[in-house]
Amino acid sequence: MGEKDEHDGRQSRWNKQDIDPAVLGALAHLYRAEVFRSTHWRTRLDNTTNWAVVTTGIALSATFSSVEASPLPMVLVGFLVSVFLMFEARRYRYYNLFRARARLMESDFYAPMLRGETVKDTEWNDLLADDYTLPHYHISFLRAVGRRLRNNYSWILAIQAVAYYGKVAIHPAPITDLAELVPRAAIGPIPGEWVMLAGVFFHGGWILLALITLRLDQIYRKKRRSPMVQV
Repeated sequence: MGEKDEHDGRQSRWNKQDIDPAVLGALAHLYRAEVFRSTHWRTRLDNTTNWAVVTTGIALSATFSSVEASPLPMVLVGFLVSVFLMFEARRYRYYNLFRARARLMESDFYAPMLRGETVKDTEWNDLLADDYTLPHYHISFLRAVGRRLRNNYSWILAIQAVAYYGKVAIHPAPITDLAELVPRAAIGPIPGEWVMLAGVFFHGGWILLALITLRLDQIYRKKRRSPMVQV
């Protein structure tokens, strides 16, 4: 008896839905389009990461191919990975735009509908309409760089740094004193001290950027009222 009453209650809630079938169909197609676009840009993000991984692997192979091989490829690949990170941050801003639209429809339109609640004309449809009228990025380029850095590129850059210092430490022969490490880091006319210092600034800068953007994301998440605001 209780199950029947619960079923009747759910049925009555579904009967409260008052959405024009044409509007519902249009929103369904719109949702599918946003999911497709976010998936497409998600794939493009993966492609950029793959480029960074492959080039790092090639640099590793070239650097450790022989005892006499130069560690210079590991230095250059760090700059190349940084370029890929910039490309990916730009792509992430597009991905984040379409993902936010799809997520807004999921949380504010489809979720109430599935619960049998009346879908109201509240802030969500105005946000979506405004976003289609005046499309804009929902995240700054700096925060996009920070997110991709924390999620993917920090590991790639860490491998690059460890591989470089490992190469200098073991080739042409393993060092017996840390004082031997600095002279080996020299690249042509550039003294080893300058090379080491540049490496510290390079990786330290990325670490600082990751921490700053993490803090910014935490601040914006506290202010966020919906998936379309401060995402």
